[in-house]
Amino acid sequence: MPFKSTVGDYQTVATLETFGFLPPMTQDEIYDQIAYIIAQGWSPLIEHVHPSRAMATYWSYWKLPFFGEKDLGVIVNELEACHRAYPDHHVRLVGYDAYTQSQGACFVVFEGR
Repeated sequence: MPFKSTVGDYQTVATLETFGFLPPMTQDEIYDQIAYIIAQGWSPLIEHVHPSRAMATYWSYWKLPFFGEKDLGVIVNELEACHRAYPDHHVRLVGYDAYTQSQGACFVVFEGR
């Protein structure tokens, strides 16, 4: 008898990010992820895209990356400002690792309508 997943078909379901198979994060969990990005010394970057283009390779930047930013409040305020400016867009936070020149973390904070 084949295994029946309660999550659904994980092989064909399109997700926006690594945490896409998990329940939505609480505000405290999002803050913990942002604090982790800061603690690693990664540069936070905010991106947004309309849901119809969510699977596109490139998302639009919200301002420039926050190089050297250590204040969680600044990043949270910018995430909320991006969401207010584009309420129907997905908004995600990327933690860019300059040493490896790659994304150290990436997750959706606000899902578009």
